[in-house]
Amino acid sequence: MAEKPPVVLTIAGFDPSSGAGITADIKTIAAHGCYGVACITAATVQSTSGVRRVEPSDPVLVIDTLEELTADIEIAAVHIGMLGSGKVVKAVADFLSSAPPGRSAKRKARLPNIVLDPILKSSSGADLLDAAGTRLLIERLIPLADVVTPNVDEATAITGLKVSDLEEMKTASAKLHEMGAPAVVITGGHLEKAIDLLSFTTKRGIEQEIFKAERQRSNFTHGTGCAFATAMACHLALDRGLAEAALLAKTYVTAAITYGHPLGKGTAPVHHLYRMSQARRAAGSGSES
Repeated sequence: MAEKPPVVLTIAGFDPSSGAGITADIKTIAAHGCYGVACITAATVQSTSGVRRVEPSDPVLVIDTLEELTADIEIAAVHIGMLGSGKVVKAVADFLSSAPPGRSAKRKARLPNIVLDPILKSSSGADLLDAAGTRLLIERLIPLADVVTPNVDEATAITGLKVSDLEEMKTASAKLHEMGAPAVVITGGHLEKAIDLLSFTTKRGIEQEIFKAERQRSNFTHGTGCAFATAMACHLALDRGLAEAALLAKTYVTAAITYGHPLGKGTAPVHHLYRMSQARRAAGSGSES
């Protein structure tokens, strides 16, 4: 019998182009040898050219979906992406903060390895969370997460601090710790040097690790934040430590950009399943003509 893969739950919006959101998360989860289950928080009208419309899900439907999944399936990690509205943020926070009565009574009071990607705007500039949702995300979801993975713009919006270089990333991570985040990865893919900062609290205090890479000049960058946060959730589900999870997630996203899909008229998506293409090429090169 095949070994049962760890199950990763993604709570996020639906991107019809599959560059980001739920369907991209499922591809990322599959690429890491895990099994993905999902709760859709919002429908969007979007393509590689940008987001045109956002329709948040009914918060009762969100809670019912989460209750049904977690009553039935053991969850090894949770990825939280786009939430769409304050009502949905509240529903997710209410669900994660305790085990409500009813179908979910069998699940643990707290799901493990919660990775929060605090998505506030799309890369095209469209608002993906309202002001009430942003406030509730800060007040309720950040303290519930095991890891928070903002990019520099999201870190700026959440902390109110300018974040444009490594020292400012360190200052912002300290503020996020004060807000209740035990571990933070601020991703700097938009900076001149692609620096990611991992900062986490220990009994000895705050420890930090820096991951550096050359910035990739590429049009295949749609969905990088979703891919990074979901990959981190997968590595935590596979019992890897924070530093290893962050490094491997960065490596995965870098390769996914390198092998990106030339799709659409706007910013093309990363290639979440690039390893499948590599495996096919390797198998083909070893075959006899």
